[in-house]
Amino acid sequence: MAHRSVTCGCWKTWFVTICICAALSAFPTSSGRTAETKRILLLHSFGLDFRPWGEYSKAIRSELNRQSPWPLDIKDQLLTTARSTDENPEPPFIDYLNALEVKHPSDLIIGIGGPAANFIQRHRDHLFPATPAVLTALEQRRVRSEALTKNDTVIPVVVNYRVVFDNILRLLPNTKQVVVINGASPNEKFWRGELGWELKPYEDRLKLLYFDDTPFETILKKASTLPPNSAIFWHLMNVDAAGVAYEGDSGLKKLFAVANAPIFSYDDGFFGGEVVGGPMHSVLESSEKTAAIAVRILSGETAGDIKTPPVLFATPKYDWRLLQRWGISESRLPPGSAVYFRDPSAWDKYRSEIMAVCALFLLQGAMIFGLLLERRRRQFAEVQSRQRMSELARINRLSTAGELTASIAHEINQPLGAIQANAETMELILKSSSPDIDEMKEIVADIRHDQSRASEVIRRLRSLLRKTPFEVRDIDLNDIVRETEELVSALSAIGVARQVDLRNSITPLPLPIRGDRIQLQQVILNLIMNAVDAMSDIPSAERKVTIRTARDEDLAEISILDAGPGIPRDKIKEVFEPFFTTKAEGMGMGLSIARTIIEAHDGRIWVENHVGGGADFRIQLPLSQPLSGSSAAL
Repeated sequence: MAHRSVTCGCWKTWFVTICICAALSAFPTSSGRTAETKRILLLHSFGLDFRPWGEYSKAIRSELNRQSPWPLDIKDQLLTTARSTDENPEPPFIDYLNALEVKHPSDLIIGIGGPAANFIQRHRDHLFPATPAVLTALEQRRVRSEALTKNDTVIPVVVNYRVVFDNILRLLPNTKQVVVINGASPNEKFWRGELGWELKPYEDRLKLLYFDDTPFETILKKASTLPPNSAIFWHLMNVDAAGVAYEGDSGLKKLFAVANAPIFSYDDGFFGGEVVGGPMHSVLESSEKTAAIAVRILSGETAGDIKTPPVLFATPKYDWRLLQRWGISESRLPPGSAVYFRDPSAWDKYRSEIMAVCALFLLQGAMIFGLLLERRRRQFAEVQSRQRMSELARINRLSTAGELTASIAHEINQPLGAIQANAETMELILKSSSPDIDEMKEIVADIRHDQSRASEVIRRLRSLLRKTPFEVRDIDLNDIVRETEELVSALSAIGVARQVDLRNSITPLPLPIRGDRIQLQQVILNLIMNAVDAMSDIPSAERKVTIRTARDEDLAEISILDAGPGIPRDKIKEVFEPFFTTKAEGMGMGLSIARTIIEAHDGRIWVENHVGGGADFRIQLPLSQPLSGSSAAL
């Protein structure tokens, strides 16, 4: 029983294994994916890196890998026999390809260039009888249309040498000679004949030099000593007359290193450092078309059913470095031309930095403009404010004058009354039989004195009340104090009307300042009148106002001290605020105006309660050296 159980278990194991294998066989394996790989044979005309065919090969390979939906196995085969001048150099290469195709047949053949296309057409029947072929980078004159089969499609190009030479003459209209560089392989010899025929119309205008029978090293020597107004047309140099092959860009680079004339070509496979440029075939355009048609054929389309129009010259392109080297103006380029390798400008190199700096400058400019605008507005506001202040100060002076009306009338009436009395006395003397001339002279002198006294009162009053702009001049603060004191005394406002003892203590040192005489006089007058008003409730014998001036280093000081009750402590910081007043009928603007005037003179004004009683108003103004008079509107 145990034996039967084990046997049964083995059968189950085998059954599961068989099911798993069957399931796995339903999925594609790596070998299955390999079976889907498309084999492509790239047949090169001269070699893997002969220009321009090598450039086409690289671009076609890149485009095939980009466009193909299948994995690709791309093999390169080199038709080195195209370089040879032997009559029949191909049999060994044919035997090699035959053996290769029998063992690993290709799904598609791509022939690059004329020699490769001719080889495929000549040996198709016994090498590739059923394999589709794409013949590309093939000038249409090299196509053997009668040998094309249903498995062949052609991507032809048209080389228009006249367009190339017209471009040379457009860029260099003074050209007298063009050297044509062309090799000596069978393919290059074919094109030598085509060049001679197609360029025949230029022989009357240009001297065309062909060096196809000359070794390339000799050509290099001649290219270094070409006469002025020469140009070089690089056609092909795969094999020179000495049988030397030039792979890659070695030949073109050697020519560029020694040539004393600009080099032109017909294919942008040569473009990128040595060739000036112009209308040329585009390697990328032909390669994209080749890859696209290859994918269509690998997808099942018949090659012979695909017809492709000839590829013409692409948009002209030029090397900026060589335009600069040969002094060719960009204005001579055909419209729509593309210029490559241009040295990046400062804008190209530092675009973000330049934009950031420009943005910073714009922001800074906007800020400066805003600040200037604000400054102008502020200056305008300050001018208007000072004008309003001047008007208000004048109103304040008028108000002060109104308060002094009785004193003004009394002071003017005194000299006028004396003048009238003296005039009447003189009239009586004149009526007498013997007028006393000496007495009359004394009377006239008295009249003149009284008239001068009345005139001085009026002059000072008019000076105080007149409307004038803010005038900054060199003045002595001591003089301002004296004039104000004389004005107050002359008006009898203190001595007679209010019975106040006005004293002064003026420093003997000069106090030169720069300021407006009238406005400073108004401030001092206002403070004196406030001091007089503050003592209205104390006995007349105790009423005193003391005016002092002093010099403290670079400051001039004024102190106006009264004998009144002083200013309440809680109000001492408010006395200079607008509309603050302790008078029953006061406007509260006098001290505010006084502070504005002093601050406009870069000074300061404050008040302190004196230890012995009364309020002490003090002013400090900056001293200055006497300068030539100047004025500025406030």
